[in-house]
Amino acid sequence: MSERKNDDFISYELQEFKLFEPLFRWARKKSLWIVAFCTGCGGIEMPPLATARYDFERFGIMPNPAPRMGDLFLITGYVTPKTLKRIIITYEMMQDPKYVLIHGSCPINGGVYWDSYNVVKQFDKYLPVDVAIAGCMPRPEAVMDGIMEIMRKIEDGTADGWKRYRENYEYYRKNQDELFGEGWREKDARRWLAWI
Repeated sequence: MSERKNDDFISYELQEFKLFEPLFRWARKKSLWIVAFCTGCGGIEMPPLATARYDFERFGIMPNPAPRMGDLFLITGYVTPKTLKRIIITYEMMQDPKYVLIHGSCPINGGVYWDSYNVVKQFDKYLPVDVAIAGCMPRPEAVMDGIMEIMRKIEDGTADGWKRYRENYEYYRKNQDELFGEGWREKDARRWLAWI
């Protein structure tokens, strides 16, 4: 009987939480912290976003070097398997809810490196993507538009890549293990965790 009361109490608390969910979404959308991990040539498009012409700080967006406090992970160009390991570990260190935006054709389909042995062709097989910007390389206004799209999705609750990662973890883990080999986390991630 006491367990039932606890369940009722928890569901009551969750209902209270849902009441404020629109407010939380609005606050999340207005305070995005970008993980400063420029993974490819698109990183060069980031400084113009911060300067006077686009000035992303006016939207509440800030670069942040610590993944544990970041909300938005920008994958800014081609991704090699070696970099993908660091991306996965960094993504898993970020707190939920977290969002992924990929720049350029390279993470979508390999782009100009489509026949290269050393470029990941479909990034979304390894981590969920909330918004993808095509082109090589998207200009800063396209990146800004992608960030605004993520903000719209956060507000209406459709930026749910972090939920999909949890729900389909076996799928993503299987693809990661096929690329890196089983046990890669135990071998590689432990070396980096002390440094991240």
